[in-house]
Amino acid sequence: MAGMKEQQFTEEKPLLPEPRGPDADMRSRGCFVNAFPSTGPAPLPTPSSSSRPPQRWHVIARHWLRQTRSRTADRIPENCETMMPIGDWKEHDIETPYGMLHVVIRGAPKGNKPAILTYHDVGLNHKLCFNSFFHNEDMQEITRHFVVCHVDAPGQQIGAAQMPQGYQYPTMDQLAAMLPCVVQHFGFKSIVGIGVGAGAYILAKFALIFPDLVEGLVLLNIDPNGKGWIDWATGKLSGLTSALPDTVLPHLFSQEELMSNTELVQSYRQQINNTINQFNLQLFWNMYNSRRDLEMNRTGSMINAKTLKCPVMLVVGDNAPAEEGVVECNSKLDPTNTTFLKMADSGGLPQLTQPGKLSEAFKYFLQGMGYIAYVKDRRLSGGPVPSASMTRLARSRTASLNSGSSIEGSRVSRGFTHSDSNEAPVSHTMEVSC
Repeated sequence: MAGMKEQQFTEEKPLLPEPRGPDADMRSRGCFVNAFPSTGPAPLPTPSSSSRPPQRWHVIARHWLRQTRSRTADRIPENCETMMPIGDWKEHDIETPYGMLHVVIRGAPKGNKPAILTYHDVGLNHKLCFNSFFHNEDMQEITRHFVVCHVDAPGQQIGAAQMPQGYQYPTMDQLAAMLPCVVQHFGFKSIVGIGVGAGAYILAKFALIFPDLVEGLVLLNIDPNGKGWIDWATGKLSGLTSALPDTVLPHLFSQEELMSNTELVQSYRQQINNTINQFNLQLFWNMYNSRRDLEMNRTGSMINAKTLKCPVMLVVGDNAPAEEGVVECNSKLDPTNTTFLKMADSGGLPQLTQPGKLSEAFKYFLQGMGYIAYVKDRRLSGGPVPSASMTRLARSRTASLNSGSSIEGSRVSRGFTHSDSNEAPVSHTMEVSC
């Protein structure tokens, strides 16, 4: 059985650094570089013959799309307890230079407001990853003001047809380079991204390549580091001796949750096994484990350092498997526009276990960017809460706000990093424990 399983899936070893910049290559292959065309979408470039024959690639993509549509037509999955309302969400299949993307969208672009675009973790899809979060009452109040776009990685949506044998799954860099086609297709001016795990890595890479398209990022459980050869070999051996869902679950949940075999873990073990095509999942899992380091460093830490330019909120649960990776990512970001949110009693997936707290933090994050001037607070009888007071709780940009604040018993602590010059503004990263 182990031998058969080894032959069933193709896998790449961790990629070695390329001699030229990968970001420039992504830009040249993307749907556009700097701006949207004035007279409609630009034609999509076909993959180069050296990586994938154009004719065979299109035949595979269209055949896979037809199978997926026939399997998902008028079908409501049985294993997902609460699905997005069918009438409110529209499904699209978008062709990109690296394959088809399944996208679900609600609403239309509203003025100059960014779209909220989500990307799920490996082992999940947009429904399994974000249903609880977007069904939260506070989150629904937020989404009334924005268009919401959920992106599924190729072949990961419920009911997806199995990828053909020999199909070369897009790399993590290529998955990020597919997103400009989504932005262009719907005419978004910009996005606020919400990514979890692999999805957080993809959105961060997208923001590094196309910074003008990203106004803000909420990154849960991001690990900016690629796997070394030892970790890669260990994961490969684990995959040969364990079922795929049991291999993926330690990436999603904390050891405490797995040892207790909580109801949530049992439910997701079943749904990962029953609602996601296992062959497609293995391809995505292999590619995620073959990722390279995100090439970003805090400004001033090295020559020509590059980091995320937009406001970022990093989120991780207490004792989550990605905790060290998120801390590492925090050290690479600009402390003046980064918020680090560490959530207690939330396990590995805070958006599932603590959707209310995460929705509240997301409100503050958007308000700090200048959106949603007044948001109703259900805890108060006096009506809306002014955005200024809520923004102070979320992220302060001045050194005067150095005292702790409390939100429903949440402890807010701010760590300051003072500069050498007295004239320079004080920069800091805020850490919130709730």
